[in-house]
Amino acid sequence: MNITKVVVFRAGNEEYGLPIEHVISIEKLENIKSLPNMPSYMKGVVKVRGELIPVLDTNHIFYQEDTSVDENVKLIVVQSEELTSALIVKEAKEILDIQESQLKSIPIGAFQATKYFMAVASVNERLITIIQPNLFVSSLEGIALVKEEIISYQ
Repeated sequence: MNITKVVVFRAGNEEYGLPIEHVISIEKLENIKSLPNMPSYMKGVVKVRGELIPVLDTNHIFYQEDTSVDENVKLIVVQSEELTSALIVKEAKEILDIQESQLKSIPIGAFQATKYFMAVASVNERLITIIQPNLFVSSLEGIALVKEEIISYQ
């Protein structure tokens, strides 16, 4: 039986999961340095373990609203093929084991604009949308500009 570990977080009123193998760390939201002329979803950069990392607001990306900051807001540092980024999330709730039988694939065409949603996990009474980090980051409009800026600041 194939079991996937995911880090569960909230954006809007929904729960999302990131495969644990893409998650580097979960950090407090602090010391964000803003950069001019960046896409609206990019809130700035943070230094994590000596590396400058772009900060991306998941709530803004999914719902076109900035995340309201409180003590539950965290940064999930995620490694994708494109770049390492820190995702602002409402709360990083838990690490969850998801069995293959709990995963339901999303029909092709249902989410053309969000191809990075790979599946929905049905865990007890919860529905958790699983995100493919490589597709997520590469799908963001203006990500090439973000990468250039980060390189120039290193």
